[in-house]
Amino acid sequence: MHRFIYLASQSPRRTQLLDQIGVAHEPLLAGPRENAERLEETRSGEAPVDYVLRVTRAKLHAARQRLALRGLAEAPILAADTTVALGRRILGKPADADDAAATLAALSGRTHHVLTAVAVSHGAQTLVALSDSKVRFGALSQGVIERYVASGEPFGKAGAYAVQGPISAWIEKIEGSYTGIMGLPLFETRELLGRARVRFGF
Repeated sequence: MHRFIYLASQSPRRTQLLDQIGVAHEPLLAGPRENAERLEETRSGEAPVDYVLRVTRAKLHAARQRLALRGLAEAPILAADTTVALGRRILGKPADADDAAATLAALSGRTHHVLTAVAVSHGAQTLVALSDSKVRFGALSQGVIERYVASGEPFGKAGAYAVQGPISAWIEKIEGSYTGIMGLPLFETRELLGRARVRFGF
């Protein structure tokens, strides 16, 4: 049994969720010479599901190279990516306040998908799972959008929002995995880590 994993993500939410299920983990983050954001670039015509799976596998591959270069002890590596999709349109992290406001306006009163892919390296194997959840927002007024953008919360988040933040008061309906919407679906993650023989805290 593996006593810990490497987490190839700087997301505090993923750290929190792994802590929640008692999985010991250490960060395995990109170095100063790596362009981690480049891995998340979209490709013309790419479907959201294909995008999130490709990016997650790319993040895992980069983390594997990182592990070898740094000469660290072997252990499973977990990588994940979350994207918000409105139809076939991928709504990534907002570039600025105007982009964040436009994204939230597009989500207002509509149902969108939150896709989170998880990949775990286990020796030579790569284990992958996908969580697909639906979120419906009620109507977001211009004032609500402006205040939320001004709070700074939309930045660094796919779809310009965090489900666990104050914007949750405008979420009318969720179908799927709440933790998947946060950024790490725990049901799927538990299954993958179990197959990789990772020890849990209970």
